[in-house]
Amino acid sequence: MTARNLDPEPPVSVRVWGDFACFTRPEFGVERVSYPVMTPTAAVGVLDAIFWKPQFRWRVVAIEVLKPVRWTQLRRNEILSRQTVKVARSWAEGDDRGLDIASNRTQRSTLLLTDVGYVIHAQAEVQPGIAEGPAKYRDQFRRRVNRGQCHERPYLGCREFVADFGPSEGDQPVAWTEDLGLMVQSVYAGSNDPAERANVEPIFFSARIADGRLAIPPLPEGRR
Repeated sequence: MTARNLDPEPPVSVRVWGDFACFTRPEFGVERVSYPVMTPTAAVGVLDAIFWKPQFRWRVVAIEVLKPVRWTQLRRNEILSRQTVKVARSWAEGDDRGLDIASNRTQRSTLLLTDVGYVIHAQAEVQPGIAEGPAKYRDQFRRRVNRGQCHERPYLGCREFVADFGPSEGDQPVAWTEDLGLMVQSVYAGSNDPAERANVEPIFFSARIADGRLAIPPLPEGRR
């Protein structure tokens, strides 16, 4: 069974903005190059950072662009090896090797966005077996947005590019219409099992900005 959404009410909306953003295109293997607009996966990350519960999940239906696209380029220090929970546990249990930053550090060029603003529109879809309807979680989300509360600080693609957020009140998208080509819509199958995630291929969709609005199509059954 998949998540259900029985509430006909309009989706929730939240305005997010920040100084920098990088929504990395997967076809560039070494250097980071951003999509010109926030991706659905990044939008779900923002929503989860504000309000997350296992009883429901977010389905992004649209992203509106509030500011003209501006690019900048910089070089950032990154590490070559991926750090995992398993590695961190080994350090905590007495493996004193730690991480040698000097031997793992590299500089990579990043083409990123600057001075960005978006409105995310999303539905709360209740998981199977949950008695409460989506209205409960939608109202909780709106209260948290109005109070500026979040579980963790939202970010715009990369954790160092933190995002501010607030209610969307009369925000108007920019005048921008363009076909953007293929864009990542979903990376995992909605499973928390790493073994299952390893065998899942990402889903892409044909992205088109129409009058500053990126409409997100529904995902296939069982995907998030």
